[in-house]
Amino acid sequence: MDLLIKIASLGIAIVTGFFVGFFFRKYIIDSKLSSAEQKANLMLNNAKKEAQTLKKEMLLEGKEEIQNLKTHYEEELKKQRFEIRKMEDRLQGREDSIEKKAHYLEKKEQDINQKKEELEIKNKKVDEILDKEILRLEAIAELTKEEAKAILIKKIEEEARYESAKEIRNIETRLKEDADTMAKKIISQAIQRCALDHVSETTVSVVNLPNDEMKGRIIGREGRNIRVFENLTGINIIVDDTPEAVILSSFDPVRREIARMTLENLIMDGRIHPARIEEMYEKASKIINNEIKVEGEQTVFDAGISEINPGIVKVLGRLKYRTSYGQNVLLHSKEVAYVAGVIASELGMNVKKAKRAGLLHDIGKALTHDIEGSHAIIGAELAKRLNEDEEICHAIEAHHNEVEANTVLDVIIQAADQISGGRPGARRETLESYVKRLESLEKIATEFKGIEKAYAIQAGREIRVMVKPEEVNEEMSLVLAREIAKEIEKEMEYPGQIKVTVIRESRAVEYAK
Repeated sequence: MDLLIKIASLGIAIVTGFFVGFFFRKYIIDSKLSSAEQKANLMLNNAKKEAQTLKKEMLLEGKEEIQNLKTHYEEELKKQRFEIRKMEDRLQGREDSIEKKAHYLEKKEQDINQKKEELEIKNKKVDEILDKEILRLEAIAELTKEEAKAILIKKIEEEARYESAKEIRNIETRLKEDADTMAKKIISQAIQRCALDHVSETTVSVVNLPNDEMKGRIIGREGRNIRVFENLTGINIIVDDTPEAVILSSFDPVRREIARMTLENLIMDGRIHPARIEEMYEKASKIINNEIKVEGEQTVFDAGISEINPGIVKVLGRLKYRTSYGQNVLLHSKEVAYVAGVIASELGMNVKKAKRAGLLHDIGKALTHDIEGSHAIIGAELAKRLNEDEEICHAIEAHHNEVEANTVLDVIIQAADQISGGRPGARRETLESYVKRLESLEKIATEFKGIEKAYAIQAGREIRVMVKPEEVNEEMSLVLAREIAKEIEKEMEYPGQIKVTVIRESRAVEYAK
């Protein structure tokens, strides 16, 4: 019963709350909503009014700005149109001027073409007249045009040679005033400051014997001793009728020196047989090789050269036993080094480099018995392999003009080599080659036109040429001397240099009676 009462009370409460809420929403909330909606509408209307006002203001400002821009661009457009009009006027003026010039040039071209035609007609007439005159001149002179041209060319050539000879003489005279004095001074100083021994050797060595019985002991039973000796040393023993002497012959000077020492030691020892020969040969080889090393080191020390390859030192020492035209090559190399150093000093060049190149310039001669080719090329290749300076290698290679001289050092070594080899007493020649060279000199000189006589003097180092004065004048004698010198350079080989002197003289002879 109580439960039903509670349920009924709850239902009544719920219904009552529903109606109370409904009426509260209906009258109170709706009234508040209506008030808020009115306020919102009022604000919206105000905003619309303000927006309309702003819109009108912006439209007015935009119209004013557009009007200002329109005015500005109209002014700019007017200026541009004015400038374009001015440019059109200028272009029109230029066009008119060009048309006038084109008309003028066209008229000029017509005039030129007309004159050209007139000139061509005149040239044809002139050519016809010239041809007639040439035929007339040929008939008068009894010469054709080609013959007359040849005579004229020949005359011009003679005059040109005459004038060039005069100019050459004047130039050489001016140059020689200073160059000759300076060159003589440098060369004389180089020669005066160099003093070396004169040594002459040949391809044979003579060994003296205590008696002629020693010859038989050298030959041995059935020639076994001499065969062993020649096979071992690589030289030939010449046993002839020369009393108490035998001759050792070989082109290799080192081998010949070893053989000479071996034979002399055998003669002193008295015991000559194959085993003793081999023992003495080994001993002599060691002594000579040691002398070669010591001589090379002493040469390098005397020349004042440092930091040189040991292989070069050994090859330098071998030059002690090498000769050229009777001149010892090692002494010649030392002399060239001294002379080159003096010349380099006078010219303000590197003295040490000049001495080094001078000392090594003939190093290839130590190897010419084993290697085929020019000693200058062989020496340069050896120096390159042993890390010598490139400039020094080129000076070695160029000292006989087998390659072109490119540097001052090349020329210094050439000059020093010629000074050492060309000085009196430095070298000797066989009588046959000496006479042959003199005859060749005189023959070359007498083959030129206008030569009366030619004489080779000063051991073939000078050729004096007597010319016919009626055929060769003073200026042409200079040209003739040059041509003879060039022909000698072309045809002959010789140490040093050869002086060519052309002599022209006129003699007037009368007798008093």
